[in-house]
Amino acid sequence: MIDLRSDTVTQPTEAMREAMARAEVGDDVYGEDPTVNRLQELAASMLGKEAALFVPSGTMGNLIAVKCHTQPGDEVVLERSSHLVQFELGGMAWLSGVLPATLEGQRGLLDPEQVRAAIHTEVPYYKARTGLVCVENTHNCGGGSVYPPATLESIHDAAREAGIPVHMDGARVFHAAVAQGVPVARIACHADSVMFCLSKGLSAPVGSILCGGREFIEKARRVRKGVGGGMRQAGVLAAAGIVALEGMVDRLADDHHHARMLAEKLSRLPGVELNVATVETNIVIFRLAEGPAACAALVTCLREQGILVGQLTPDTIRMVTHRHIRREDVEATIAAVAGDSELFTTEARRHGE
Repeated sequence: MIDLRSDTVTQPTEAMREAMARAEVGDDVYGEDPTVNRLQELAASMLGKEAALFVPSGTMGNLIAVKCHTQPGDEVVLERSSHLVQFELGGMAWLSGVLPATLEGQRGLLDPEQVRAAIHTEVPYYKARTGLVCVENTHNCGGGSVYPPATLESIHDAAREAGIPVHMDGARVFHAAVAQGVPVARIACHADSVMFCLSKGLSAPVGSILCGGREFIEKARRVRKGVGGGMRQAGVLAAAGIVALEGMVDRLADDHHHARMLAEKLSRLPGVELNVATVETNIVIFRLAEGPAACAALVTCLREQGILVGQLTPDTIRMVTHRHIRREDVEATIAAVAGDSELFTTEARRHGE
C-alpha cells in the first residue's frame, strides 16, 4: 500500500516504540509526569517561547488558543481556507463564541495590508471587535505554502499596533523551517502562540504542542482540562514526541524532495494541471482538466491499485509525502496515474464533464 492521503498515517519509529516502553511517567493533570514536562520544556525551547502544553490533537491546540486569546463576540481574522475554518467543526464558534472574519489569500497566505484593513478595534458598541489574527504555516489547502518571514513579521506588527495577538496554526511549522533553512524559533517569533503537530511528518503516533507565554500556557492548561484534554500517565505518548523533536526534523527535507519529484512528473502528464513552482514542502495539490468526475475516477482507480490519495475538493487531488514514501513509491504512483489517464478521462466524459 502506498498511502499519500496525509503525513498523519506514519507509524512510530523503533526508537519511539523503545522510548515509549521505557518512559518514566506520573500524573500529568497534577503536572507530575516527568516525560511530559521534558517534552514541553524541549518544545518551548526550540520555538523560543516561555512555556508549552502537550495536547491530544492539533485541533484542540488551536481551539484552546482561540479560547485563551478572545472574548465571546470577538472577530477572528484568518484566511478563508484555513484549517480552523474548514476542518475543525466550527469549533471557534462552538467553544469560544467568536466569529471568523475570513479573507481571501494567495495560496492560503494573507497579505499584511489586507490584515491591517480587516482589524477593527475602535468600533461602535453594536459591532464586533477584532480579538485575534490567525495564520497557518505551512498552509494545508495552499499546497503546503510557506509564509515569507517578512510577511509574517508585517502581519504581527499590524496586530501589535492594534493591541491584539497573533496565533499560528503551525501544524507543519517544522516543514516551513526546513524549507527556509532557518531555526523554527525564527518563524515562531512572529506569533504570540504557536501550535504544532508531532503526528504530522514528525512520525509520532499522537499529540500536538501549544507554545506561548507562561501566563498564556497556564490559562491554556485550565481550558485543556475544561474540554477534556487532561491526560494522566501521558509520558508514554510524550516520549515519542521527544524522539520526534530530537531526531525527525532534519529528515523532512527528504519529504520535500519526493514531493517535488512527484509534482514534476505529474505536471508532464496530459490533463494534469499543476504549477510545480508552488510545491514548497510535502504537499502536492493538482487538478485534472476533465473536471470533478475525472478526479473521482482517478481516486478510485488508484485505490484499486493500492495507492491512496485524497480528494481535497471535488476538483482537486492532494498527495502528501512522508517518511514511508520512497523514490520507488513516487515512480509507482506516476506510472499508475499515467496508466489510468484514459480510464478517468472516459469516466469524466460519461458524466458529461
